[in-house]
Amino acid sequence: MSSNLYKVGESNVSKTWLLMSGFALIIVLIGWFFSLYYDSLTIIYVFFLFALLMNVFSFWFSDKIVLKLTGAKKVDKEEYYGLYTLVENLCITAGLPMPKIYVIDESAPNAFATGRDYEHSAVAFTSGLLALLNKSELEGVIAHELSHIKNRDILLQSVVVVLVGLIALVTDFFIRSTFFLGDRDNKGNGLIMIIGLIGAIIIPIIAGFMQLAISRKREFLADSTGALMTRYPQGLASALKKISEYPVAMKKASHATAHLFISDPFNSGIKLQELHKNKKRSFFNKIFLTHPPVEERIQALTGEDTNWD
Repeated sequence: MSSNLYKVGESNVSKTWLLMSGFALIIVLIGWFFSLYYDSLTIIYVFFLFALLMNVFSFWFSDKIVLKLTGAKKVDKEEYYGLYTLVENLCITAGLPMPKIYVIDESAPNAFATGRDYEHSAVAFTSGLLALLNKSELEGVIAHELSHIKNRDILLQSVVVVLVGLIALVTDFFIRSTFFLGDRDNKGNGLIMIIGLIGAIIIPIIAGFMQLAISRKREFLADSTGALMTRYPQGLASALKKISEYPVAMKKASHATAHLFISDPFNSGIKLQELHKNKKRSFFNKIFLTHPPVEERIQALTGEDTNWD
C-alpha cells in the first residue's frame, strides 16, 4: 500500500508541473491573440513573463492565499489541545511532520488541507466541525486531510485556486479590451477578434472542468487512505453524513476554493434519504459537482447502502 501511495504522490507532483505548464501555455496563447489583434510583439513577451511569474507566485504563495480567502486563523496547542493531540497522533501513524493547524470561525462543518509539501503544510477546520463531531468522526476527518498531504494533493489543489482565478481575470480583461480598446474599424482583425473571443469564453470553462476533475478523483483516494490510517472507516462515514446534512452553507467559501474542502461547502442541507430516493444522477448533473456524491463516498467506505431513516 505504501508503495502505491508513493507512486500516487510522485504522479501528483508530475501533474502539478504539467498543470502549471498548461495554464502558462493558455496565458501565452491569449497573449499571442492580443499581439495579433493589436499587431505588437511586445504584448506576447509581457504575457510570457506574466505566465512565468504566475507559476512562481502560485507555487510559493497559493497556500497563504487559500488560508486568507477562507478566513483561517492559526491556533496553538494550548488553545486547542484536544484537536492538536489528535492531529499529532495521526501524523505519527502516517509518518508525517506536524502541519500548522488553523480554525475558521464558521458554523458550517468543513475542513481542508493546503501547502506545497510535507514540511510546509496546514490543515484548517471550521469551528462548526469541531463542535459537531465526536472524537472518532473528527479523527476520520483529520485522517482524510492528512491523506491529502500524504498523497501530495495539496500543492496541486492549492495551485489550481490561484491559476483558475488568474485565468478568469486575464480572459475577462481580454474580452473587455477587445470590445472597448480595439479599433472597431479595422476589418482585417475581425476574424482574429472572433477566434480570440471564442477562446476567451471556452478557456475558463475548460479550466473549471479541470478544477472539478482534480477534486473528485482525489476525494475517494483520501477517504480510503484516511480509513486505513484510523482503521475505522465508520468514523469518516459518519462525519460525512453529518456534514452533508448540516442545513447551512459556508459563508467564507468561494467557487475558487470549494474543491479544497472535504465536502462541498455549498451543497448543504441535502438529506441522504432524499439522495437515496433519486440515486441515479444524470451525467450532466455529476460533471458539475466539485466532490463525488456523499452517498457514494459513504458506500465506498462502509460497503453499506446509504438508506437511513
